Amino acid sequence: MSDRFVPMSSTSSSATRDEEHPAFTFHRGGKLEVSPAVPVRGSSDLALAYTPGVAEVCSAIAERPELVHEYTWKSRTVAVVTDGTAVLGLGDIGPEAALPVMEGKALLFKKFAGVDAVPICLACTDVSEIVETVVRLAPAFGGINLEDIAAPRCFEIERRLRDLLDIPVFHDDQHGTAIVVLAALTNALELTGRKPIDTKVVISGAGAAGVAVANILLASGYEDIVVTDRGGALHVDRSDLNPVKRALAESTNPRGRTGRLVDVLRGADVFIGVSGGQVPEEAVASMADDPILFALANPTPEVPPEVAARYAAVVATGRSDYPNQINNVLAFPGVFHGALSVRARRISEGMKLAAAAALAEIVGSDLAPERVIPSPFDPRVVPAVSSAVADTARREGLTPR
Repeated sequence: MSDRFVPMSSTSSSATRDEEHPAFTFHRGGKLEVSPAVPVRGSSDLALAYTPGVAEVCSAIAERPELVHEYTWKSRTVAVVTDGTAVLGLGDIGPEAALPVMEGKALLFKKFAGVDAVPICLACTDVSEIVETVVRLAPAFGGINLEDIAAPRCFEIERRLRDLLDIPVFHDDQHGTAIVVLAALTNALELTGRKPIDTKVVISGAGAAGVAVANILLASGYEDIVVTDRGGALHVDRSDLNPVKRALAESTNPRGRTGRLVDVLRGADVFIGVSGGQVPEEAVASMADDPILFALANPTPEVPPEVAARYAAVVATGRSDYPNQINNVLAFPGVFHGALSVRARRISEGMKLAAAAALAEIVGSDLAPERVIPSPFDPRVVPAVSSAVADTARREGLTPR
C-alpha cells in the first residue's frame, strides 16, 4: 500500500468549476505530508518509537524540560497560524480557504531552510481567543509564524504572544516584508547616491506591512517618512486614527505634511506601495529626479512597471515576472532557521536589521538597477540571513545561558 493517502475526488460542481487550471492538479491532495525521520523496521524499532521506549524520553523531559529541544521536533518546527482574515489579495476568506496558502508557506519553510512547519487555520477571529489558542499549542513548536491576519488585530496578537511565550513569534506580513524592503532600499540608495537621513520616503498603506516598513526604516536612520492611508497622510492632527496609526503619526511625518498621496509624493525620493490602488502617472512625474519606486501590490502594482521605468532609477514589484521582486521568502526561512538554531527566545529588532543587512550584502558587485535584491533561489540567502540572525541573538543575550 502507498504511504501517501489520496482523498476521494469532489463531485460538487462548485469545487470543480476551474479544474482545467494547472493549480488544481498541483494542489490535489494537498502540498504537504508527514514523513518519518527514523526507520521503523520491526517490533524492536516500534518499541523504541512508541511504548515502552518512548517513556524513557518522556520521563527525562519531565525532569529536564530543556531536553524537549533535543529529543523532539520542537527545535526545528514552526506553527504557521492564520485566522483567514487577510489572505493574499483575497481578503477575509476564512480558515478553510486560507489552508492552501498556509500549506504553501510550510512548503517554502522546508524547501528553502529545511525547517518543518505545520499549517494551523483557526476558526476564530477574536484577539483573546487566538492568543489563548496559540499559547496552548506552543509547547509543540519552536516558533510561531503569524500569517494573513488582518490589521489592526495582528499587532495586538503579536504583541501579546511575544509577552507570553519564550519562543520566536514573527508576523511575516509585517516583518518579512519590512526586512526585504529595507535590504532592497539599502542597495537602491547606494545606486542613486542617497543617504537614509536625507531621503524623503512616502509609504502608501498603514496596514501590517506599511507599519512594519515604516518602523524598520526609522530604526535604520530614515527620518523623513510620510505614511498614507485612505484618509491621506498620517499626521498628529488627524482625529480618525486608531492607536497603531496614532503611534505611527507621532513617529513619522516630521514636517507635518497633509493631503492625499498625490500631494505628499511631490518631491519624494522613494515611493513604497503596500496598499493597492493606482498612483497617477503625473504624481510619479512630480517626484524628485531619479526616484526609487517599490510598487508592491500583487498582482497589479500601484505604478505599472512600464510607467515607473519612464521616471525611476530603480523599480521593484512584488511580482516574479519583473526584476527586483520583493518576496518574503527571502526573509522568513532564514530568520527562523537562525532563531531556531540558537534557541532564541524571540526575534528582536536587531535580528531583523541584521537579516536585512545580510540580504543587501549578497548582491555585492552585481548591484545594478535591475538587481538590488538577490533571487530567492540564490543558495547564499538562507545561510547568510540565518547566520546574521543567530549571531545577533547571541550578542543580545536572547539564547540559553
